[in-house]
Amino acid sequence: MSIAPGSLTRFAWLSIAAAVVTIGLKAGAYVVTGSVGLLSDALESLVNLAAAIVALVVLTVAARPPDDDHAYGHTKAEYFSSGVEGALILVAAVSIAYTAIERLFNPQPIDAVGLGLIISVIASAINFGVARVLMRAGHHHHSITLEADAHHLMTDVWTSVGVVIGVALVAFTGWDWFDPVIALLVAVNIVWTGVQILRRSALGLLDTALPTEERLTVMAVLGRYVESDGIQYHALRTRQAATRRFVSVHILVPGSWTVFHGHHLLDRIEEDVRKALPNTTIFTHLEPIEDPSSFTDQTLDPGR
Repeated sequence: MSIAPGSLTRFAWLSIAAAVVTIGLKAGAYVVTGSVGLLSDALESLVNLAAAIVALVVLTVAARPPDDDHAYGHTKAEYFSSGVEGALILVAAVSIAYTAIERLFNPQPIDAVGLGLIISVIASAINFGVARVLMRAGHHHHSITLEADAHHLMTDVWTSVGVVIGVALVAFTGWDWFDPVIALLVAVNIVWTGVQILRRSALGLLDTALPTEERLTVMAVLGRYVESDGIQYHALRTRQAATRRFVSVHILVPGSWTVFHGHHLLDRIEEDVRKALPNTTIFTHLEPIEDPSSFTDQTLDPGR
């Protein structure tokens, strides 16, 4: 199925709207309770808003068609968005940890616990719903930007769960230190998520191969032609650029085949790969199977 990257920007707008609403709710919860845990929750939502704005800009860039300077398209821009989001998550973690440590040494009572928790739960429900929508869209469209945003929102949800538990414990036990301790645990969780997002972004920029399952799908298509047409293949290389997959492979056929016959076979192979893995650009190179030199060009720098 063909994918229109430009359509993905509507999900970024959804994320922006959710961030604005939850920031207001969580900030209100902090004002009425004075909970540093709820403050940490509100700070993370600010990061959500910044990340969603970056995602909107990047998805707009990624939707641009190929041009003379970017013959393979602009989809790789998505890795910059997820990288920025990962960095913003780490900044938020540091801010949360700083505030929590300060409150740990200077504990303060929490007010209006019930109202604060109700507001926080409503905000979490909004984030959970939006995260599910973004995750489905990210998986369907193979968009790391939407997936990173979804993971971030789910982190926010679990953060809110932890904060609610911390505030409830303070209310039941009277131990004010529970609140900043939970906030510190939240910061650690956010650091882990940020590191994972940064790692995935770096792998994308380094042209990491397609996942094993997808490579096996390509090999299965090629294997059918090996059995039915007596061909061979080698130098199979793959990479992912956000929503776009790239595959290159050398196809070895009998030297007695005509150019027309070989070209027709390659067209069929490319079409079958695209059907098996939508949104894939595949490059094939035809070689005579009897020629020894056909087996000397399997490396990136043949002849060296």
